[in-house]
Amino acid sequence: MKFIIGKKLEMSQVFNESGKVIPVTLILTPPSHVVQVKTQDKEGYSAVQVGAFPKKRLNKPDKGHLKDLPQYGTLHEFRFKHESNTFEVGKEIDITQFEEGDKVGVTGTSRGRGFQGVVKRHGFAGGPASHGHKDQLRMGGSIGSGGVGKVFKGLRMPGHMGDDTVTVTNLEVIKIDKKNNVLAVKGAVPGSRNSLLYIESK
Repeated sequence: MKFIIGKKLEMSQVFNESGKVIPVTLILTPPSHVVQVKTQDKEGYSAVQVGAFPKKRLNKPDKGHLKDLPQYGTLHEFRFKHESNTFEVGKEIDITQFEEGDKVGVTGTSRGRGFQGVVKRHGFAGGPASHGHKDQLRMGGSIGSGGVGKVFKGLRMPGHMGDDTVTVTNLEVIKIDKKNNVLAVKGAVPGSRNSLLYIESK
């Protein structure tokens, strides 16, 4: 299993050997360290906690947790289905574990869109724009029959849009810049520039 914590830089494009252009997302993935190993016997599940992106100031609990390790400001857990003995506290994790052609899943926080109506949030067509429909063009319309007496769960209505944890799977690693610790992944990934991303390959 391969995994690392990164930050989204920007979208770009690269050309393959046949001259075809491939859209990619550039992800900064500096070296990080294993800060805790969780086992089935002690914690009830198998996982590795990884620290990345050092921070100038940490509170005392975090300083104690990261004793003898760089003062990382970002911690994230990667879970295993089966217990692994290949990881220990202090082990460095870097970009060299990945290879071009690897399939990875990228998890991030999607861009927040605030409170949105049904046209933007769910793709509703809206009402007629003819006479007699004042202020109703972008309304959601009726929400159900009156006899039920309640609104069913999952009904598509206006509300908060975006700012969700999103995972995009089966993305191909196109290019690896080991000198600058930049990973080029085919396609788009969630989040805005400089947002945290968690890259994982089974």
